[in-house]
Amino acid sequence: MDNRQANQRQPFPGQIAALADVPAQVLQLFAALEQRLGSYILGKEEQIRLSLCCLLANGHLLIDDIPGIGKTTLAKALAKVLGLEFRRVQCTNDMLPGDILGVSVFDQRSGSFSFHPGPIFTQVLLADEINRATAKTQSALLEAMEERQVSIEGESRPLPAPFFVIATQNPLEQAGTYPLPESQLDRFLMKISLGYPDHEAERRLLATGGTLVGENEQALIDGQVVSQLQHQVSQVRLSKALVDYLQDILDFSRNSGRFAIGLSPRAGLSLARASQSHALLHGRNFVLPEDVRRVLPYIAVHRLKAADSLAAMTIAELEAAFQAVPVPE
Repeated sequence: MDNRQANQRQPFPGQIAALADVPAQVLQLFAALEQRLGSYILGKEEQIRLSLCCLLANGHLLIDDIPGIGKTTLAKALAKVLGLEFRRVQCTNDMLPGDILGVSVFDQRSGSFSFHPGPIFTQVLLADEINRATAKTQSALLEAMEERQVSIEGESRPLPAPFFVIATQNPLEQAGTYPLPESQLDRFLMKISLGYPDHEAERRLLATGGTLVGENEQALIDGQVVSQLQHQVSQVRLSKALVDYLQDILDFSRNSGRFAIGLSPRAGLSLARASQSHALLHGRNFVLPEDVRRVLPYIAVHRLKAADSLAAMTIAELEAAFQAVPVPE
């Protein structure tokens, strides 16, 4: 089946069954979502699944990579296929917080101020090259990402639901970048990298010219179903042994001497939610240790630094380090 035929499939219904009936329906849905997204982002099945995992865990995603890898395409494809409203902000060093949040403008005819909402009032916000914006502008996203609202001139304004921020950043050694502070990084549930495509995927890309995400892309689901799935993630069971395992991981990060600063309680909650989301993606209503192991490096990679050098750690280094934490039977 070619991409055009795949894009004509009928969308899934607007209701998802109760959690007890999840496996068959959810597995079918996720397989369709991953197949459709995979037609735009070639050879990146793992990154696509992690992106869905992050969204369903009601978190936010940071993508760190060089330009031209497909970060923007992934964000746009996610929004279109999931039936969510999408807006993009291209971050620059002269951008102001009002450019993202919105501003109040005085209307001479009415003699009062009227609020003009910024691009943050959307369901999927792509903050492209976020580390090219100044710290003041970066901080404008903090309340929105944590509280799902923005406060402007003493008034709190709720954001749409679901609300998902995908931020991309270029490597810090590139010109014109400002490192994100720890408080900003901690708002992102996961950090991933796309990396170069493998040989076969790049050959297909070169031969076809790639597939653009069209404005008429047919969504498989909509925001209502996404919100239902996010709720169902919170219902996925964490046994007492799994809660003990999560706490052992947090204790190890703080007391092993391997890391400069350990994982925060917010990071622990992120790890729990991501593990539940990963379990649901695999058609289960309970978490296994393998769910925790699979998402842990992507929860920790932007939060932990090596104690001896304060250097950022790789996914492979984190996987190896946390092998020291015993897995429950």
